[in-house]
Amino acid sequence: MFVATLLTNPTAPALDTALVESLRNAWAGEEIIWLSPDEAAEFNLSTPPGNQWEVWADLQAMGVDLVVQPVDGRRKKMLLADMDSTMIQQECIDELADEAGVGERVKDITARAMNGELDFEGALIERVGLLKGLDEAVIDQVLNTRITLMPGGRALVATMRENGGYAALVSGGFTAFTARVAELIGFDENRANTLLAADGKLTGEVQRPILGREAKVESLERITAQLGIAESDVLAVGDGANDLGMLHRAGTGVALHAKPSVAAECEVRINHGDLTALLYLQGYSRAEFAVS
Repeated sequence: MFVATLLTNPTAPALDTALVESLRNAWAGEEIIWLSPDEAAEFNLSTPPGNQWEVWADLQAMGVDLVVQPVDGRRKKMLLADMDSTMIQQECIDELADEAGVGERVKDITARAMNGELDFEGALIERVGLLKGLDEAVIDQVLNTRITLMPGGRALVATMRENGGYAALVSGGFTAFTARVAELIGFDENRANTLLAADGKLTGEVQRPILGREAKVESLERITAQLGIAESDVLAVGDGANDLGMLHRAGTGVALHAKPSVAAECEVRINHGDLTALLYLQGYSRAEFAVS
């Protein structure tokens, strides 16, 4: 048995009942369940539709996300999340670079690295090198004035944890940011790279070994072994090329507002919803969210 989930932007919910009913009828689906009025609905169907991606493309133009997945095992026991442009709305290193006066140069490198055009480790070393001499206190300044949480993150983590899940934040960014973000959102643990400083200034170096694509996969392996769960029990979410390893290994890998080259490699793509979409995909209704 499979389930089709349709959802839209919760800040302007406009999921049309007639649209959902039409798709359910075309695919010979079962009863429609509204997970949130005008925002998210689902129905079961016996086989995955052959025209899924054609329908998906049509719905994207209407501001609607569509995911078709097996019913069995869709409610997960662990969340493994990227941070930059996933749990927060910014790229931390880009914000630091703005303060250092090298913003445009660093943003270009970041975009190319996240799109898979550059080696992640080399790109990180190059970008961190451009931050050499930046006052270490700027990190707190950026955290306090430039960083905003991605909508739905608190609800996602709180609801999964309330239902026995474990939440890990694993980033190719920096511990100074993941520690704060993990605390604000409610993660069980966080892991990232460490910016090195001396005499109150960034040295332009990052502590080795660098946490990148493989380290995220290693985190998935370590935590699932520690918890005694299968990799199929994991819901992973990210947006960049360095997330693809964990997205492919997890039971459900979600490309959230992802770079085109990343989304193209993922079966589950959320472009219009926020992080609460990951709860709807697991069958939670808005009434079941731990926090709004």
